[in-house]
Amino acid sequence: HGFFKNAQKDAGDFASDPKIAGVSEPGLTALVAAALVKNGIPADDTVVAKAMKFLESKVQKDGGIESRMSNYMTCLAIMTFKEANVGDKYKKTIEDATKFVKGLQFADGLKETDPNYGGAGYGAPGPKSRPDMSNTHFMMEALLAGGVSKDDPSIKRALVYISRSQNLADDEFNNLPYAKKATAADKGGFVYNLSDADNDKSPKRTAEGGLRSEGGMTYAGLKSFLYAGVAKDDKRVKAAIEWVRKNYSVTENPGQKDAGLFCYYHTFAKAMDALGEDPFTDAKGVKHDWRK
Repeated sequence: HGFFKNAQKDAGDFASDPKIAGVSEPGLTALVAAALVKNGIPADDTVVAKAMKFLESKVQKDGGIESRMSNYMTCLAIMTFKEANVGDKYKKTIEDATKFVKGLQFADGLKETDPNYGGAGYGAPGPKSRPDMSNTHFMMEALLAGGVSKDDPSIKRALVYISRSQNLADDEFNNLPYAKKATAADKGGFVYNLSDADNDKSPKRTAEGGLRSEGGMTYAGLKSFLYAGVAKDDKRVKAAIEWVRKNYSVTENPGQKDAGLFCYYHTFAKAMDALGEDPFTDAKGVKHDWRK
């Protein structure tokens, strides 16, 4: 708390993005405020209150959070407003934000057979935008945190996209060509961006024409399944867990090494917590105190 008090700016925000002079992305402030409240700091604490005031100032008329990455930032804000929602202070703010996030989902005008269906990207769907697994798992977590039912169409649609982002060829859940070309090492894991399958120059492509599974995305997929109520004995969940057992690591983001390592730890912890296997046993039979 003392560290954040000293790091906080007068406006209540934390750490400006050096690429955009004078502009602080609200997502970082949301993460800090949520972490403090979750760890017992009251919502009326000076640091938390200033951070919340900053977040409130970024709320737009459409319910979204002002940012160049509106999906990420609005989703993080929803989860923070929920944590600080003493006396339903942010009830309408959360409702408006969840409505905004739903509007970012690739759904309107798309058939369910479209690979983009159900996913979310950085902002509103458009000719130059595309969904990805990272944005989509943030969307699902935020909607559920905001009070959206697991049976809501937006959650059901997200599950369609998330299932198609798993290296698991299946007529019911994922019949996309890339999944049928998955190597044994990639089977069961999750990929970042389905459109990479059509890009011959993408480093995410395998020699076989498939897509590489990544640690952060696999934990994001596993977390999403569990949060949405998919059973642990579901073949998608079982395949994801098997991939994790084979690729368990806390020294790197499997498939990405040091890239996105903080985000990997963050998602890893949430997925492991949802799975509830303490300690976690890897494919070699080694037991891990993953929390430590």
